[in-house]
Amino acid sequence: MLQQNTLQFLQQLTTNNSKVWFDANRKTYENAKQDFQNLVEKLIAGIGTFDLPIADLEVKNCTFRINRDVRFSKNKNPYKTNFGAHFVKGGKKMMGAGYYLQVEPNNKSFLVGGVYMPEAADLAKIRQEIDYNFKAFAAIVSNKAFVKTFKQLSKDDGMVLSRPPKGYDVENEAIQFLKHKSFIASTPVTDEELTDKNFVKNTIAKCKLLQPLVQYLNQAIES
Repeated sequence: MLQQNTLQFLQQLTTNNSKVWFDANRKTYENAKQDFQNLVEKLIAGIGTFDLPIADLEVKNCTFRINRDVRFSKNKNPYKTNFGAHFVKGGKKMMGAGYYLQVEPNNKSFLVGGVYMPEAADLAKIRQEIDYNFKAFAAIVSNKAFVKTFKQLSKDDGMVLSRPPKGYDVENEAIQFLKHKSFIASTPVTDEELTDKNFVKNTIAKCKLLQPLVQYLNQAIES
């Protein structure tokens, strides 16, 4: 579970996003950061029991700096108002499929599994695998437990083509998935869930539901 004080720090940072305030509250930040890192360590251990490459990760390979890169952004706030961790084979800088947890107060947290906007070569491999082996892919995304938790692959703006990708016919049985540019499934996480004593156990269980999708995508990318 996450400590309530960690969410309180992020909430305060949302309304006091300045270096002066951050420096004055650095000890509180360090405590919140450690709390999140403790959570990540437990998730690595749990996910690693069924997705073995994750077990080899260190916390530093999964977590992100709280400082924002404001060079090319209109938003000049110096700090993120969330903590994030990406559990992916080889660490957060790798482009494969994995699991991502973002912690943000006011019920803005979420858990995601899959691969977001893969590079063109990887996207082509994923589409080819779905085309060749659609039965296995369909079984994963239609699994009752998967659908109950994640509903369907995300279709947010920019994630799905309006027309079939080049080389695929509109009549292809897998066309609704071949149009995807991202292959991710997500579920929201409430503040109450984050601070519940069963949060780690419940999150690991959700990641286990995501594991077949992650494995399918990684096998396609690595082929």
